Amino acid sequence: MASAAILPELATQVLIPVAAAVGIAFAVLQWVLVSKVRLTPERRADGGAPKSGPSDYLIEEEEGLNDHNVVVKCAEIQSAISEGATSFLFTEYKYVGLFMSIFAVLIFLFLGSVEGFSTKSQPCHYSKDKTCKPALANAIFSTIAFVLGAVTSLVSGFLGMKIATYANARTTLEARKGVGKAFITAFRSGAVMGFLLAASGLLVLYIAINLFGIYYGDDWEGLFEAITGYGLGGSSMALFGRVGGGIYTKAADVGADLVGKVERNIPEDDPRNPAVIADNVGDNVGDIAGMGSDLFGSYAESSCAALVVASISSFGINHEFTPMVYPLLVSSVGIIACLITTLFATDFFEIKAVDEIEPALKKQLIISTVVMTIGIALVSWLGLPYTFTIFNFGVQKTVQSWQLFLCVAVGLWASLIIGFVTEYYTSNAYSPVQDVADSCRTGAATNVIFGLALGYKSVIIPIFAIAFSIFLSFSLAAMYGVAVAALGMLSTIATGLAIDAYGPISDNAGGIAEMAGMSHRIRERTDALDAAGNTTAAIGKGFAIGSAALVSLALFGAFVSRAAISTVDVLTPKVFIGLIVGAMLPYWFSAMTMKSVGSAALKMVEEVRRQFNTIPGLMEGTTKPDYATCVKISTDASIKEMIPPGALVMLTPLIVGILFGVETLSGVLAGALVSGVQIAISASNTGGAWDNAKKYIEAGASEHARTLGPKGSDPHKAAVIGDTIGDPLKDTSGPSLNILIKLMAVESLVFAPFFATHGGILFKWL
Repeated sequence: MASAAILPELATQVLIPVAAAVGIAFAVLQWVLVSKVRLTPERRADGGAPKSGPSDYLIEEEEGLNDHNVVVKCAEIQSAISEGATSFLFTEYKYVGLFMSIFAVLIFLFLGSVEGFSTKSQPCHYSKDKTCKPALANAIFSTIAFVLGAVTSLVSGFLGMKIATYANARTTLEARKGVGKAFITAFRSGAVMGFLLAASGLLVLYIAINLFGIYYGDDWEGLFEAITGYGLGGSSMALFGRVGGGIYTKAADVGADLVGKVERNIPEDDPRNPAVIADNVGDNVGDIAGMGSDLFGSYAESSCAALVVASISSFGINHEFTPMVYPLLVSSVGIIACLITTLFATDFFEIKAVDEIEPALKKQLIISTVVMTIGIALVSWLGLPYTFTIFNFGVQKTVQSWQLFLCVAVGLWASLIIGFVTEYYTSNAYSPVQDVADSCRTGAATNVIFGLALGYKSVIIPIFAIAFSIFLSFSLAAMYGVAVAALGMLSTIATGLAIDAYGPISDNAGGIAEMAGMSHRIRERTDALDAAGNTTAAIGKGFAIGSAALVSLALFGAFVSRAAISTVDVLTPKVFIGLIVGAMLPYWFSAMTMKSVGSAALKMVEEVRRQFNTIPGLMEGTTKPDYATCVKISTDASIKEMIPPGALVMLTPLIVGILFGVETLSGVLAGALVSGVQIAISASNTGGAWDNAKKYIEAGASEHARTLGPKGSDPHKAAVIGDTIGDPLKDTSGPSLNILIKLMAVESLVFAPFFATHGGILFKWL
């Protein structure tokens, strides 16, 4: 090439693991700071509650509550939530592990059989004059990468859950000192998960590339094709984590809300409600463990898509290591940019009032985007040659380094736009959610109509943002540009995850405050944290869906190239039938997950009603409810119900590829992508809007809100019904759909050699 990257290979080999190590060290530091909040009662010399500074008076001192009992109670509730979440995840992972083991064997058998399990070198797929490693090697290493991705995804989800359950009661206790202290504890805990996941995902991928490289040597085409198994493993686990966790949490939530709030008129997290522990457990297994695995899967797949295309571009052909691992360099800089950003929330500025919470979280998104833009410019200048070629469906397209910078930057800024549009449609600070709340005056039916309309309307701007990103990035750098644009969306994943995990931690903190019988002023603080967390969770889902669209398209492009399809012609019957069936799949999948939540919630409602009707003294608070039975109902239902939707997604590419061939499969992937993104955005935003409309009425912060309240009024009951309908939309079906479109695309890419060689059995017979 006429030019080379400024950054030498040795510097790159050092920079990536060092950035990952810094991310892990920062996560550990945040965890240490959170752990300083004690969960054991302390006494001052004068017998009063402890003080950690002149301004750290505790509300309990004013209101005459026994501080010792409150701390003990909080610790007990946290322990029950943690045990329930751990027990569920171990049960879930047992079943998922079995499914993954079978799938790993399938990967080996299918890919190994491409060349009849031959151990002889073969002509390279893209350069027939060169020889590459045998198909059997691809089978072995793809299987290893799949297992690595699956295990990393499992560990990410599990550690996220443990950190969240470790921090929830600590956030509650810090709320006694002020909303700022509670915010910092919740945010630091979210940062532990964000940095741990981003750094470990990067480190494992980097190590895998180097270890696989020992065997593959100069065969970079084979090496990075095998690495795609890493993305498949990550997303496979994420699918079951999202679906299983989503069914668990929403079955408990719906049961607790319908009987507790609507029928019995008691608060959301009242300890008399039998489903309350299951509800709080669900926040951790669905919104933390599932969401962590989901975003890890997106990160792994966008990296793998970019690496596959790069390996058959000039970077791979000329064996230029630094430009080849440009996607990993972007992620490395992302960790450092997010680290700087986090300090603005935890150290540089202190939150003093409730209305400062949401702006502080929004500033995190803006600061991380600005800092990351500078980081991308730097890494593009140092890590790329000025001119290079990118593989574009059989030809090499000449690209310059500034064009690749624009591709990553457009993805990064598009994600910010999607985030703010999501916030506008789901935050109760703006008119769309306030209109939904106002519609509750005439009952649940109008609330549902307004909520659905809001969700459909909220799709418009994000789709234009995604479309613009695709057009610009593809025009500049073909499918590689689309892949790095997706990586741009995920480059600030550590901050995105910190903000996302903050929500469920705050939600749990509010639940613990209610169950421990703490002051209403503390509950007001935790409710404010939770309301901001609801909006940021919706923003996180917007990021995940937007990046999933770009990742899926990049993987789709890589699949079409690998399967040797010259053009995807929608007028061809083979392709069109795939297109229309693919567009149907998100509806089928959503129907399965929604019905699963409905049937599990039905059992939960019956059990909660039974306990209220048959346990003497339960409503009076003199008898404890049977929490364990409700936890068991959620666990059993989610384990049983997560398998069919998971099997639908995992088996569809295999069945279509084997029976109908690669052209029909390309249609299925395109159809699922186009329809899945629309449904996912509208479902997530509709559910988020209904939830915050309910919180808007409950908080009664404005004159308008007070005319609709208080809790227990008819408008409030209508809002609770809307929120209950929205729960499975925003926390089960919506977030799981982005995994559906990514997973089918990456699975098709991994199995592409087999489908291209042996697929289309039915059409061969006809």
